[in-house]
Amino acid sequence: MVTIGRTVNAFFRWEFNSCETLIKDGEVHPIDYANACPDVSLISLHYYFPWAIKALLRWTVYCCVTGRTMRVGMDPEDWFAVGDSEQGYAEKLEAYRRMADDYFEVEAYEEFCDSHLGHVDEAMADYIDSPEFDALLVETVTRTFPPREHEQFVAHYRGLLGAWVKDQR
Repeated sequence: MVTIGRTVNAFFRWEFNSCETLIKDGEVHPIDYANACPDVSLISLHYYFPWAIKALLRWTVYCCVTGRTMRVGMDPEDWFAVGDSEQGYAEKLEAYRRMADDYFEVEAYEEFCDSHLGHVDEAMADYIDSPEFDALLVETVTRTFPPREHEQFVAHYRGLLGAWVKDQR
């Protein structure tokens, strides 16, 4: 699943995208990979909101610190060469994964995150568990839902995000 998602994003040069996938009987079925401007709202992502913000933060910091610039010009020839080759599907996926990992500088990115951003998980859990975040959650709910639903959805999102914090710790 990671290989397919990373391949699609590297091919199209999408640095920030959401990839929706169904997994059935161990088979990966991409259903919506063309979200080059994904919705990362607290209301939409709920439990997964902190994960998305951490991922965006890490990638943004990496790009800023290393001077990585976004490449927008596609170069599909190498990708098509793999697709048109006589290799089997598994071998093609391996080749795509190498190309995608190279495009996203995965090894350097992971090393950077391990060396400089190891505190992000704990900091995010602390923030999500804070009164400041709770105030943001309440404000978001009251701006999004009608007054009769405020109490219900504040409790709902507090529960989901509280479960996320518990799962992280």
